[in-house]
Amino acid sequence: MAQANASTSTSDNKPGILHICLSTGWGGLEMYPSRMGKEFIDKGYRVFGLASENSRVANAMKDAGMDVFTVPKKAALFGTTLFSLNKWLKTNNVQIVHCHKSGDILISALLNLLARRYTLFTEHMGVKRPKKDIYHRWVYRHVDQVLSISNETYQRNIKALPVAESKIERLWLGTYIEQKQFSEDNRPHLLADEYGLSHDTTFIGSVGRICDGKGQADLLAGFELIAADYPNAHLVLIGGLNPDEGADETFSNQLQEKAKASLFADRVHLAGYRKNVPTLLEEIQIVCLPYWNEAFGLTAIEAMAQHCALVVSNTGALPEILEETGVYCTPQNAESIAAGLKRYLDDESLRVSNAANAYQRALEHFSMRGHADKLEQIYLRGL
Repeated sequence: MAQANASTSTSDNKPGILHICLSTGWGGLEMYPSRMGKEFIDKGYRVFGLASENSRVANAMKDAGMDVFTVPKKAALFGTTLFSLNKWLKTNNVQIVHCHKSGDILISALLNLLARRYTLFTEHMGVKRPKKDIYHRWVYRHVDQVLSISNETYQRNIKALPVAESKIERLWLGTYIEQKQFSEDNRPHLLADEYGLSHDTTFIGSVGRICDGKGQADLLAGFELIAADYPNAHLVLIGGLNPDEGADETFSNQLQEKAKASLFADRVHLAGYRKNVPTLLEEIQIVCLPYWNEAFGLTAIEAMAQHCALVVSNTGALPEILEETGVYCTPQNAESIAAGLKRYLDDESLRVSNAANAYQRALEHFSMRGHADKLEQIYLRGL
C-alpha cells in the first residue's frame, strides 16, 4: 500500500513541487531529487517526492525534509493508488511535476489525465536510441520541458525524442562549492592515515559507480603502466562495491580480483562507498575519470570544486565541462590514460595551475545555488 507523510498545510502561494524518481539504484541521478528538494525547501517551497518503498531515494528525500509518497512498485500506480496520489497532490497544491527517469514519465502522463500540471523531465542519461514510436509520442506529449544536462545530451535529445526543439534546453548540473583557500599545508590526510601512508603520498583517484562505463579497470591498467616509475603514487577507487550500492556485481568482482592480483596491489585501494567524498577529493591530487561516454560528469565538477587536477576522457560531455582546465585521455586505452597521469606527475606547475583554474570554473558555472536559481526560473515561467 502507498504511504505518504501526513502533511497538508500550505504556508504561502508558492506552488508545490513533486519529484518522481522510482529508481531503486543509487547514483548521481538518484541523488539529484533530494538535493534539489533541500535547495527549494530553503527557498521557501514545499517539495514532495514519489519513490519506491524502502529505497535509498525515498530515504534521501525524507532526510532532505521532503514529504514522500511511496509505493512497493511502479505497477501499484496503475490502479486506485494513482487516484490517491492525485488527491494528495491536490491537497498539497502541487503544480509542478519533475521526472528523472524516462520510465517515470508514464506516471506523470497518467497524472496529467487527472489534473493538468506543469511537467518537466531532466534527461540525465543522454538517450541514444530514437524514441518516436506511438507509445513515446503519447507519453512525451505530456512533458512541457525537457532539460538536458549538457550540450552533448542536448544534441542527442533533439535527434531522439518526440519533442519540439523549443521544448528542449540545456541546464548544467551543480554541486556544493565552498569558497576557501586550498594549499598543501591544509590538505586533509584521512586516506593517508587510514592506509598507514606518509602525508606526502600522491593520491590518484576516481569516484563513480563501479561498472564498465566508468573505466575503473582501464584506470587500474593505466596506473600499472607507470606505478614503477612513481613509487610514491597510490591509486584510490571510490564507489560502492555491492549491488545495493549501485555496483555492477560481475564487474565489481572482476575489478577486486584484478586489484588483488596486481603487482602493485599494496598501492591500489578500493575504498568502497564513502559519505565524505568531498573531503577525500580534497586529499586526492589527481582525479582520473576515463568514463566511456559520459552524459555530464557530476564527479568532475565535484572534483573541480575541491581543487583537484583532472584527467578525463576526450569523449562525451567531459571536454565541455572542463574546457582548457583538464588533461584529456582516450577511454578504454590504458596507454593514453597513463600518459595523461604522467603529464601531472612530471609537471607540478601544470597540476597546480589546472587545479586552480578548474576550481574557478566550477565557482562560475557549476554551483548548486546557481543551478537551483536557474531551475526556479524554468519552473516559474511554466506556470
